[in-house]
Amino acid sequence: MNYDVVDLIKQDHREFERLFHELRTKPDQRPLLVPTLTAILTAHSRAEEAEVYPVARKEAGETEEVEHSQEEHAEAERLLATLAETDPESADFEKVLKQVVDSVTHHLEEEEETVLPGMRERLSDERRAELGKAFAASRASHLGDRPGEQTRDELELQARNAGVTGASSMSKEELQREVAAMHD
Repeated sequence: MNYDVVDLIKQDHREFERLFHELRTKPDQRPLLVPTLTAILTAHSRAEEAEVYPVARKEAGETEEVEHSQEEHAEAERLLATLAETDPESADFEKVLKQVVDSVTHHLEEEEETVLPGMRERLSDERRAELGKAFAASRASHLGDRPGEQTRDELELQARNAGVTGASSMSKEELQREVAAMHD
């Protein structure tokens, strides 16, 4: 199996786009599709935050792009939580779904135009394969995580990825406020 992290991330992106299409065109399937989207998008984001973003910052020089991507993850997680709580048959669902699709699609496009090409260019094939295995394992371990239910360590990692200074000395509540403030 090809474990190139860039390819694995792009494969996930295509799956998100497929799920968005299904959510828009098959309203009767929404009760099944929302938990699926929430599970895989949350696992994907947590794996990127844990395994990919630190390497993209340090080894591929993608500091600003990673900070911006981390902010977009926080926004997507907030919107996913709202979507999961919204009645799929309500008028509000369409509005929240559009926000999720717009936000995540924007993030995917930016990531594929900036962070991923930088990683492909600046990291060796071996390093990308090593990172791909770590990403896949992390993603698998985060399946079942729910938006907004990060551990203190996950919040600290998100804050560090976003360039927040002093994150290691913050309480979980302080980190939650910092992460929430990233998308305000």
